[in-house]
Amino acid sequence: MQIGVFIPIGNNGWLISTTSPQYKPSFALNRRITERAEHYGFDFALSMIKLRGFGGPSEYWDHNLESFTLMAGLAAVTSRIRLFASVAVLTLPPPITARMAVTIDSISGGRFGVNIVSGWQKAEYEQMGLWPGEAHFARRYDYCTEYVQVMQELWSTGRSDFQGSFFHMQDCRLSPRPGATIPIICAEQSERGMRFAAAHGDFNFVSGTGLNDPASAVPNLARFNAEVARTGRDVGALVLVMVIADETDAAAIAKWEHYKAGTDHEALAWRRVQASADVKAETDSTAERFLRPENQLPTHMPTLVGSYATIAGLLDTIGAMPGVRGAMLTFDDFERGVEQFGTRIQPLMQSRAGVLAGAS
Repeated sequence: MQIGVFIPIGNNGWLISTTSPQYKPSFALNRRITERAEHYGFDFALSMIKLRGFGGPSEYWDHNLESFTLMAGLAAVTSRIRLFASVAVLTLPPPITARMAVTIDSISGGRFGVNIVSGWQKAEYEQMGLWPGEAHFARRYDYCTEYVQVMQELWSTGRSDFQGSFFHMQDCRLSPRPGATIPIICAEQSERGMRFAAAHGDFNFVSGTGLNDPASAVPNLARFNAEVARTGRDVGALVLVMVIADETDAAAIAKWEHYKAGTDHEALAWRRVQASADVKAETDSTAERFLRPENQLPTHMPTLVGSYATIAGLLDTIGAMPGVRGAMLTFDDFERGVEQFGTRIQPLMQSRAGVLAGAS
């Protein structure tokens, strides 16, 4: 079972609360987290791209670093862990992203991959004059398909004459080319999004809901596995989860209740306004999920809360689900959380047996 860390490129990580740990992002913080993750045998680290936060008393995600430049810095100070940067496809032409990816792939010695972000939050792009209009909601995966095709042509041949609806290449050149395949990662939950990920990705994040309920991801996994089967490609599912651990179940649950008490409802209201902009959002799309009553908690992902043994068992359950290659973890306190995972949780996991013996 692969394990990754969703490093905190934005302030306060993935808890939309005034009572959770409050901090600003920095290279130093993300370096410490990624280096310790590498030490404990984590397989990958991924940074998101967020260009406008949700505000509120917690200033949620109002403070963010940039993904590619952050991962370039981390590539230079790590040696084994795979690194994924995120591209907001409306902000950069695909040949530029392709060249940036080759550069970081060179820095890392072949450990780099790209996460495709299609763009559901209109305000991120409208503030810069980059929003292409409401039609983007319906055609964003067509846009992403062409985007990836251009990059992959350049990576594989060094040249592209691609002519599509959105991109028009004219003897576009790229050199040097990557030494190995640069993997594409996606985070698609809607039917159309999953078709895109199955056809063009190497991995896709699949989500569930609720507290300590890995089975909630099973319906989405089944839908994604069916899409992958139709393509005949080898595309793995990764499950995204929040981990809140402590010595006992009771101590961990007390922390979760404390974070819930500080839920930043103003920030959540801003997110709902943004999500409602896509009036034709597909069922299970990011925007549609953010409007559901059960997603008005201080984190929008499945949350594992409990003792180290409880968390280990729940992660083993996730790893045994059909089509799952691994999990990407977030933590309430990232530095403490990575240490807890490495020293107290991972040694109890059957699906990670022997990992520490081969880690740095």
